[in-house]
Amino acid sequence: MTTATEAPALEARHVTVISHKAPIVLGAVTALFALLLLLAPREGLTHFRFATDGDFVMLPSAAVPAMLTAWICVVIAAALSVGAYLSTRAARKVPIWLSVLFAVAVLFGFLAWSGAGSSADFPVSRLLASSILLAVPLVFGALGGVLGERAGVVNIAIEAQLLAGAFTAAIVGSLTDSPFAGLVAAIGAGMLVALVLGVFAITYRVDQIIVGVVLNVLVIGLTSFFYSEVLVPDAERLNSTNRFGTWAIPGLSGIPVIGPALFHQSVIVYIMYIAVPVVWFVMFRTRWGLRLRAVGEHPQAADTVGIKVERMRYAGILVAGGVVGIGGAFYTVVSVSSFGKEMTAGAGFIALAAVIFGKWHPVRAAMAALLFGAASSLQGALSIVGAPVPSQFMLMLPYVVTILAVAGLVGKSRAPAADGQPYIKE
Repeated sequence: MTTATEAPALEARHVTVISHKAPIVLGAVTALFALLLLLAPREGLTHFRFATDGDFVMLPSAAVPAMLTAWICVVIAAALSVGAYLSTRAARKVPIWLSVLFAVAVLFGFLAWSGAGSSADFPVSRLLASSILLAVPLVFGALGGVLGERAGVVNIAIEAQLLAGAFTAAIVGSLTDSPFAGLVAAIGAGMLVALVLGVFAITYRVDQIIVGVVLNVLVIGLTSFFYSEVLVPDAERLNSTNRFGTWAIPGLSGIPVIGPALFHQSVIVYIMYIAVPVVWFVMFRTRWGLRLRAVGEHPQAADTVGIKVERMRYAGILVAGGVVGIGGAFYTVVSVSSFGKEMTAGAGFIALAAVIFGKWHPVRAAMAALLFGAASSLQGALSIVGAPVPSQFMLMLPYVVTILAVAGLVGKSRAPAADGQPYIKE
């Protein structure tokens, strides 16, 4: 029998773990940016263009003093870093909005500094549009990676699924003169690669990392061979697809700055907008999603309540393969009208990094993929204005952030408990 004095000792106690990693990272970035301004000052004006031809509301361009704007952004970033420190000191989690404002302030200050004295404008709307387009295959790859790994299968073969989808969409789209047929074929190709992964990783319990790497090499070899031996000799019939056109959504496409970038896109981009919330809803708000996460976290417990672990894992990676296949189709029925050898250029591995950076959450992984797309887009924008920073720096930055995320410097990142572990029924 529990006495009144013993009762408090039996109550659950909530222990808050205070971590100063976030304010340390924000403070370090602020200090490095301030050091850059001190060591390499750039005088002059920086021009930003917010309107594009055909906008319903034509916003005027803006010219801002480069160094003054950059230093104001430094002050804002420093204040936000202090806010992050005060939050952790009060045993509270650093708000997401604070991190977003910090990123916007530092980015705007960096652009103001890099474009100083240039007669060219930063085309803000086009910068947003190109960021989204470059991120499309990465988002679909990241969603497929999240689905597969939540089911307990390490999907190293995202690159193979993207490449197979692009190759198949090119052939089928060329033969049928229909980009929709190419899209459907790409989904099937991604699922076929996922099925091969499942046979070896789930049924025969081969090491999932090795199987994924072998599949990547195999698909690269096969598509390169057939490209040289089949597509090149008969390119007009087999490698010349009709691409999806762009459709403007009435009303929304007329919103200044973001309207043309977000709502004057192709059908695959609109599918991406739908896919991210759908994957989130299915994963966290449906019975199927609960079972999927169960076999990725604790397959033994899932088996005891009647869930067929292997069948559920097959379902997860097949759906994941189909989603990644859509991203592969983007290359040949939206971006360009023909297949090129190794045209995915390692996008599958970038998508896998987005999965880790996004902590195996579909929305966060999609946001991480957009970060990579924005970095690639900024590379072109910096070259337009003649920025003194090497364009490769912006491509390197997301990978550095990913390394910091994996190392735990911007928050703990934990994979599903049974990720990569074959299930052996006892």
